[in-house]
Amino acid sequence: MTECRDQVLEVFGDLACFSRPELKVERFSYPIMTPSAARGIFDAIYCKPIEFRWQVTKIEMLSAPSYIALRRNEVKETASEATVLGWATGRSEPEPIWADGEGDVRGRTQRQTMALKDARYRLHAEIRPWPGHEEKQSGLEAQFRRRAKHGKCFYQPYFGCREFVAYFELAEPADTLTQPVAWSADLGWMLYDVFDLNRRGNCATHPAISLFHAEVNSGVMDIPPYESNEVMKTHPE
Repeated sequence: MTECRDQVLEVFGDLACFSRPELKVERFSYPIMTPSAARGIFDAIYCKPIEFRWQVTKIEMLSAPSYIALRRNEVKETASEATVLGWATGRSEPEPIWADGEGDVRGRTQRQTMALKDARYRLHAEIRPWPGHEEKQSGLEAQFRRRAKHGKCFYQPYFGCREFVAYFELAEPADTLTQPVAWSADLGWMLYDVFDLNRRGNCATHPAISLFHAEVNSGVMDIPPYESNEVMKTHPE
């Protein structure tokens, strides 16, 4: 079996918000990116859920956390999958989601957001092939590196909220990399992921919250494997 190797990205953007779930409707960001958000960036660049999944192993802070207060308008309505399929097949006429409307459902609501500004991280992750695809390890890694090197992605990566665009570049060579910032903190329980990563295929259809005890030491946050006992899961293995 081919040994898993870290694939490394440097990501950066003007704004970021990795919302703390315990604060409910108000958006208050963790001071560092969550493993779930990091996995989402790797998925945006290269994803084959039937063949492999990403395991984030380390997040390095390349800039100290700096907060900015924002007030954002959010729409109350959402479009269901059935509604969108109805539009696509012509069974119903497309109707926009209204920013202003009547009643309790339609319209917009203002949310206070404590976001991070000028965020920059270095992300480490491994490709974990599913059983039966182990021999593709080196090929999958090579394909990811080609895509990342040329800036290719299936959709634009983002920092927590889709309007907070994240830019990326393949981090190489190692001897030219920026050192993490000298920032340390015990962050307590942090969101690990919102899906069951042990489920092969499209895990997004099976929401399952998991948590882990997060510590940042000199700008580095090590991420335990999803299957380890260090990750508290809300579902049986």
